[in-house]
Amino acid sequence: MHMADALVSPSVGGVMWAASAGLIAWCARRVRKSLQDSMVPMMGVLGAFIFAAQMINFSIPATGSSGHLGGGMILAILLGPYAAFIVIASVLTVQALFFADGGLLALGCNMFNLGFFPAFIAYPLIFRPIAGRVTSGVRFWIGAMLAAIAGLQMGAFGVVMETTMSGVSDLPFKTFVMLIQPIHLAIGVVEGLITVAVVSFVMRARPTAVTEAFSANEGSRRVIVGLLIAALVVGGMLSWFASTRPDGLEWAMGKVRAKEESAQPTTEQAGEWPAVNARTSVSGILGGGITLVVAGLIGYGLRRRKAVYRGNYLE
Repeated sequence: MHMADALVSPSVGGVMWAASAGLIAWCARRVRKSLQDSMVPMMGVLGAFIFAAQMINFSIPATGSSGHLGGGMILAILLGPYAAFIVIASVLTVQALFFADGGLLALGCNMFNLGFFPAFIAYPLIFRPIAGRVTSGVRFWIGAMLAAIAGLQMGAFGVVMETTMSGVSDLPFKTFVMLIQPIHLAIGVVEGLITVAVVSFVMRARPTAVTEAFSANEGSRRVIVGLLIAALVVGGMLSWFASTRPDGLEWAMGKVRAKEESAQPTTEQAGEWPAVNARTSVSGILGGGITLVVAGLIGYGLRRRKAVYRGNYLE
């Protein structure tokens, strides 16, 4: 669901850059007040894991399309919404700057679509009311599943709105939205299942992970090491098995143009699969490592500012 620069006008891109930058500043202030030292490595390893997981497109049966994990709900549940937005912004920034994924003009749109809706709409308005105070069981998993699906649906609609307002493409609003929402509903179901699986892993290792700050105990170390290993395996090896089909956004755009031109959709040419390629592995590991460092340094910097602020306040 990463938007490319070609879909976004400078005015819309600039507005969304400003909105996302403002959200980052606001989130940084909120995180600075509550961030514990032990949360810094979690921000880093979760950022690395989400980066690696986004490399793997999974096929959507009977559609000719594919999708990939957004990860916003995983981050919101495990880190809280403010740190979650900072981490997803770090992931997308690394992708745009180092791997030309999404583009710089569209970066503000992608941050907003993949970060704002899961963290600040789906998490507090869907996940929390359903899950309540429980941290396991049916209510918790239903809340995570529905929130992940809803967050992706809202993000997909955000893509349509930003594309339409930009006016640089010939994609008609009605046709575009009627294609992009159903395909992202299917992708959202897989996103929800992955969200439940990842949060379940963390909860098994440390049952109080959602209600308490991570501390340097054995359960937390298992979580951090497990996620780090998962990021290396996913980015370094499982990325070879990513689907070669167009993602949901590309698929919807292709279908819209085929309808408008009254033409038969072009035959999709699948690349070699699995794509065993050392460059893919290096990209996954290197990108995850950069994201780990970026997100970790941001967390460390905010933690240091909190300590300085507290010290000045006490003086």
